[in-house]
Amino acid sequence: MLDHLNAAMAEFVGRMEMAFISTSDADGECDSTLRAGPAGFLRVIDPKTLVYPEYRGNGVMASLGNIMENPHVGMLMVDFADDLIGLHVNGRARIAPLEEFDTEDKKVERWVVVEVQEAYIHCRKHIPRMVPVDRVRNWGTDDVKSKGGDFFGVKADQVSAAND
Repeated sequence: MLDHLNAAMAEFVGRMEMAFISTSDADGECDSTLRAGPAGFLRVIDPKTLVYPEYRGNGVMASLGNIMENPHVGMLMVDFADDLIGLHVNGRARIAPLEEFDTEDKKVERWVVVEVQEAYIHCRKHIPRMVPVDRVRNWGTDDVKSKGGDFFGVKADQVSAAND
């Protein structure tokens, strides 16, 4: 376990297209979410700092709300396709304004800056191999259908319950 990202870890982070982010609020109530983007959306600023963009999302704001109450964050990045290995990064997060880091991506609303406190391997023993397929991705879209719509029927259930 390291208290920073070494060169191999920094290279690994730079090619990831997704990361699982875990946060908790002031009472310790947890949330885990997925952040994704094209390779390079996760940026290593220096061995102790990485950042990722926050795009307009589903409106729940669980991760950002938790970070405002409790800065502790856990990240898991997994290479399911090539190396079959993972990287854990635990640290302290803060929310940064858009202007703090350069971007030409108009969909980025703000940044999450993570101060690395722990970085360590997730062994490949149980990581399944997955094969990426080409697809059109609408990063940062507000289109309901592209985002999955009401896939689990929550909105429909709420409307039904309100009409009863």
